[in-house]
This record gives sequence, C-alpha cells and structure tokens, in this order.
Amino acid sequence: MMSNIEQVIQGIGPLQEEAIARAEGHLNQLTKPPGSLGKLEEIARQVAGITGETMPVFEKKAVVVMAGDHGVCEEGVSAFPAEVTPQMVMNFLAGGAAVNVLARQAGADVVCVDVGVNADLEHPQLVSKKVRKGTRNMVREAAMTREEAERAIMAGVEVVEDLVRKGYTLFATGDMGIGNTTASSSLLCALTGLEAGLAVGRGTGINDETWLHKQAVVQRALEVHDPLGEDVLDVLAKIGGLEIAGLVGVILGAAKHGCPVVIDGFISSAAALVATRLAPLSAAYLIASHLSQEQGHRRLLEAIGLEAMLHMDMRLGEGTGAVLCFNLIDAAGKIMREMATFESAGVSRS
Repeated sequence: MMSNIEQVIQGIGPLQEEAIARAEGHLNQLTKPPGSLGKLEEIARQVAGITGETMPVFEKKAVVVMAGDHGVCEEGVSAFPAEVTPQMVMNFLAGGAAVNVLARQAGADVVCVDVGVNADLEHPQLVSKKVRKGTRNMVREAAMTREEAERAIMAGVEVVEDLVRKGYTLFATGDMGIGNTTASSSLLCALTGLEAGLAVGRGTGINDETWLHKQAVVQRALEVHDPLGEDVLDVLAKIGGLEIAGLVGVILGAAKHGCPVVIDGFISSAAALVATRLAPLSAAYLIASHLSQEQGHRRLLEAIGLEAMLHMDMRLGEGTGAVLCFNLIDAAGKIMREMATFESAGVSRS
C-alpha cells in the first residue's frame, strides 16, 4: 500500500509538450527576433507546459512561509537567538516583514504556516500544522523521526491543496527558522557529497570564528548520523528541519496540481533538492528566483539543474527573492497576451 507521500509523487506528471509547442509558436510570431527576450521566453514556455495553457493568467498568487525551530541552535550556530523565530512569525502575520512588502507589490498573499515553531502561537491568519516544537539537536540525535518528517511534508501538501481549492495557481516558497542554514548545509553535504567547508555559509551574518564552528557542527552531524543519500527521507529526518520538510510538501503538492513553484534562496533550494530526489519530475515545475549570498546556494541549484534569474546579493529568506520573480512571471504573461504579432502589426519579417 502506497503512503500518502508516494500517492502525491505518483500524481506528478511530465510537462505538456503540446502546450510548450503552442507557446513557442506564438513567441515566434511576435514582433521581435526569435529568442530575444531570453529568460522571459523560457518562463512563458515553462508555465505553458506546467499549466497546459498557452497564455495562463495567475490571478491568485501565494508565498507559503513555513516556520520551524531547530534544536541545533543549542550549538551556537546563529547570530540571532531562537526566540526570533516566533517573533518573526508574528511580524509576518502583522504584515511588517520584507516578504509582506514585496508580496503586496507583486499582488500576492503571504500564507504563514507553523509547522514546528517552539512556542504556542495563536493568530487568526496563522495556519497551524505543528508537528512538534522544533527539531531535536541533530549533533546529538536525529532531528526528527521519519514519521515526523513525513507529517511535515504532508502538512505542506495540505496547505497547497487548500490554496488550490481557493483558486491559487502560482506559488512561492518562503522560510523562517533560526538555525535553518545549518540544517540546509547539512542536507547539501549529505545529498551531494560536498564538504562542509564549501557548503556552510554565514547565515544571519556570523563572524569568522562562528563560521568555522558552524562548519564543525555540520561535519559532526554528518559523522554522527552518516545519513544514506539514497534514502532521502532518512537524510531529511536526521539532519533536516520541519519547515524544510514542509516546503518539500509545498513543491510536491504544487507539482501534483499543475502549478508553478518559484523557489527562494538557500533554504528553499535545500527543500527543492529533497523534493526532486523524491520526485524527479517535480524539477520541471520549479523556477529558481535568485542566487543567494550563501556560498552553497549555487551548488544546490546546480544539483537540481536550475539557473537563477536574479543576482541581487540577497540572503534574507522569507520568500523575498521568490516574490520578486512573480513580477517577471507576470511580465512574461503580458508579453504573450499583449505584444503584437508580425501579421497584426504589419511588420515585415525580412
């Protein structure tokens, strides 16, 4: 009998090649040299293949911000205390964070999900999917049980399914969790074989001493658990995070429902790597928004086979880079719908 996660994976199909061909044909009729709009044309073709529509309109867009705490913060790997996680969740819900500002500018909604915050949070706009109050300290024991990791993934799937029922068709991934760059770096090492010195970045802005300590913490976690890269759920459970697992579910759920997913920075890309290892077909539904300042981010994108659209020197998380790219997706759609063809404009091709 298939698990719920396996059923979701089974529901993910390849892109619709006929729709891609129709989009390509239309792009080639527009008043421009072929391919001259570069990545905007790539987006137009990709979203056509994802949705099956030549000119899809994304009227309702959501950035899903998954929030969870990390037991590894006990090791002193962050410049900020763990208490910041619940405080920032309340900031998201009040509309005061950077992602809220950029989402308003892009005409998108911020959906904040508590999948593992180490606090009792209540707010009418908060989506509560708490699996447990933070992960365990991964240098001493597994961050999660396998069952907890699976529940966190399914929490993300359920959030997407609820939003799809409400008419949302375009998603972005966001995160909040002090300590989550340590978990993401660990996942990058375990799933690609990259050494800690190349995977670990400075997160919230740690100094050289703490950065070297953080590398040692990641190395210790890898040695303690020796997670097997072939068993992706085992890796996620032992050294991952609840919010990372939740984002895996967001990606898988969106792909199952034929919706594009714009991934944010380092944390979201770690989740994307896990998702694509679980369900290789899900990679075609992903749009990489920006290249983070985290040194391991480029390696994550390369492992997935993605190329970032923006280079903005950002390292905030929250979904900020992903929401910026909603504007580019809207721009690609407007090109498809509003730009004149050679025939309609009376422009000669030669």
